[in-house]
Amino acid sequence: MKVTEEPKSFLTMKIRTITTGISLQSPADVEKIRQAAEFNQQAKEVFEHQGYEVQTKRISTNSWEEYLAGLSNREIINQIQNIERICQSLDVSFFNIGYANQPASIALIPDINQHTSLIFCSSKIGDIKTGINFENIQESAKLIQRISQETENGYGNFRFCAWANCPPTIPFFPTSYHEGNTAFAIGLECCDLVMQAFSQTENIQTAEKILQEILEIELNKTAAIAQKISKNFAIAYHGIDTSLAPSLDKNYSIAFAYEKLLNGKFGQPGTLAISGMLTRILKSLSVKICGYSGLMLPVCEDVGLAMRANEQTYDITNLLLYSAVCGCGLDTVPIPGNITVEKIAAILTDLATLAIKLDKPLSARLFPIPGKKAGEMTNFNSPYLVDCQIFAVDYTNS
Repeated sequence: MKVTEEPKSFLTMKIRTITTGISLQSPADVEKIRQAAEFNQQAKEVFEHQGYEVQTKRISTNSWEEYLAGLSNREIINQIQNIERICQSLDVSFFNIGYANQPASIALIPDINQHTSLIFCSSKIGDIKTGINFENIQESAKLIQRISQETENGYGNFRFCAWANCPPTIPFFPTSYHEGNTAFAIGLECCDLVMQAFSQTENIQTAEKILQEILEIELNKTAAIAQKISKNFAIAYHGIDTSLAPSLDKNYSIAFAYEKLLNGKFGQPGTLAISGMLTRILKSLSVKICGYSGLMLPVCEDVGLAMRANEQTYDITNLLLYSAVCGCGLDTVPIPGNITVEKIAAILTDLATLAIKLDKPLSARLFPIPGKKAGEMTNFNSPYLVDCQIFAVDYTNS
């Protein structure tokens, strides 16, 4: 199909998150948290005045191992609970205490998870400089299993992920962490723009051109506002994470957007090529980018992805394959509740291997579902997740 007109200009976009990063020296740095919360609200109002929908405001910190060093496990949990109470008093619903990089700290995360409700965190399982951290992988696998057993429907794992090779300034949770002076970043939800572009043609090359032009127009508008906010409030701006955050609206499912170009369903031949094309666009935009800036395929955060999972048009192996050319890895993937620690560790090792071999940021947010096996449905009862069939991990005995 020949492009005969300029791509449509969109007056508004959805901002998934305004995430402000702060570096805490101690849990007593309450003023930094208060200032970040106040800035987020002011930035939200600026964007809303320009017609944007701002879905969440978030705060992330440096690794909690730094500002809670030397405390006992009980004291650490008490201090994190105190941070949560401060957040609640400031109307902060998403707060990330950064990552753990020591096995003993990773082992404490289930207790942190159990005693909080809005605290997110992560574990580091490797990077390009030091390689795969097998001890951290083992501890991360244990905690994923434990959290699944200690929280209703395994939902506690919504607030945890294991990651490899991820930089600071990712605005999306749970991977987000911060280094350095206070700064903010923007995460968008723009699957509606992908659907709009892909609805205009069945040709992948034409679709790429249309989407590139639409995103250039819209993201430059967003970036201009963010840069003004940065100047007016004297807070550094790290950029836009151009990742295609998912939508629970079936009209803007990333899976259904794929199917505008596919001669079939998401997961069937051609899916990998479209994934590569999308990532190529997202990394080549002229705005200042940060974070993942790639394609997200979170199974339980997208109606279309969940529907195709129910139809078994793709599996965990496919998702890992797509990670080789796209975004953030394995996100919100439900797996059998009786999965062993060894198999969870194997999945994490595969992901870390890809991240380090390809020098790209990847994370895993896995949901073992207690008492359920592959093929059965999840039952999250969550405003953030859509239910779907549980993925098989052991194809001979799921």
